[in-house]
Amino acid sequence: MTTERPTPPSRRGLLKYLGLFAGAAALPAALRTFATQRPSPLSPNPSISPAISISELAVPTPLAAAGSNPHRVILVRTTDRAAGVRRAIELLQPSSFRNQQVFIKPNYNTGDPAPASTDPVVLETLVQEIQGAGARSITVGDRSGMAETRKAMEQQQVFALAQRYGFDTVVFDELGRYDWQYFAAAGTNWSRGFAVARPVLDADAIVNVCCLKTHRFGGHFTLSLKNTVGMVARHVPGDGHNYMRELHRSANQRLMIAEVNKVYRPSLIIIDGVDAFVNGGPEQGQRIQAGVILASTDRIAIDAVGIALLRKLGTTREVASGSIWSQAQIRRAADLGLGAINAEQIDLVTADGASAQMADEVRQFLS
Repeated sequence: MTTERPTPPSRRGLLKYLGLFAGAAALPAALRTFATQRPSPLSPNPSISPAISISELAVPTPLAAAGSNPHRVILVRTTDRAAGVRRAIELLQPSSFRNQQVFIKPNYNTGDPAPASTDPVVLETLVQEIQGAGARSITVGDRSGMAETRKAMEQQQVFALAQRYGFDTVVFDELGRYDWQYFAAAGTNWSRGFAVARPVLDADAIVNVCCLKTHRFGGHFTLSLKNTVGMVARHVPGDGHNYMRELHRSANQRLMIAEVNKVYRPSLIIIDGVDAFVNGGPEQGQRIQAGVILASTDRIAIDAVGIALLRKLGTTREVASGSIWSQAQIRRAADLGLGAINAEQIDLVTADGASAQMADEVRQFLS
């Protein structure tokens, strides 16, 4: 088992992080301060720690290959996870991973089989593809919501795969106080802001790996926007606030889910929809073989397609009601400028007859 424990923040790491947004040439004042200061170990109050305001971050617009639609969503009709992930990446042609430090954020809310969590085949295939593209390093990490994270990762073979392929692992629950970056409450529905794991923010490229499922604890659906919540602390050592308790007790939970996505831009998003929970979720529910793999760099576009798939399969009243674009997660993410703002912007890309037929059916539910 390989475990990477991040070091205290450095100017080099900060500049790399800022490059995800607007480049290091335009450092906001709050970030210049953060580059030279660390939060006081004597005070657990994040309000007196150097905290970044999300309003100071440039809009993390979706990445896209030259000349292509940044709101493309690849749809591959398949029940073969490995083949589907490879084909989806081939069709998407995301930005190069060569010489990049890549962070893979799977879904290990629990260690239960997919679609409750990321299938080991999906993770292994992604590692193979990213290493084959010449990545300098790969780190895999998460924070579980309903299980002990290390145990969930063990159940899904993460540490065994790390030994086999030589990538690093991080259990966010085991991070120290200085391994978290605070983001201020201003402009959000978080009463005290929130904290995001530095190993994610320090990466050159972030891969968001999701499942296709509903969420019975207030999120309504858990796709790429919701998967980002696993990057956010439940607790920061020395800070007594329970950020996940606040999230799940808030009437604004779905808005808060969207807001944490402002702090980074994904280089690749994969949704494993070979199996789906069409109700229940996130760890158990009514399972249906949906037989699809999705890929994109736009969280809103891919989540909209995911919701359309759930509607096509028959899902909960909360997910099925109204326009997809009025769903709180989607609407707030669009207001923040994170991706597509309507169905007309989404380009559903397929490469075979079965996938094209499914895409035609999905388009009917995208409004």
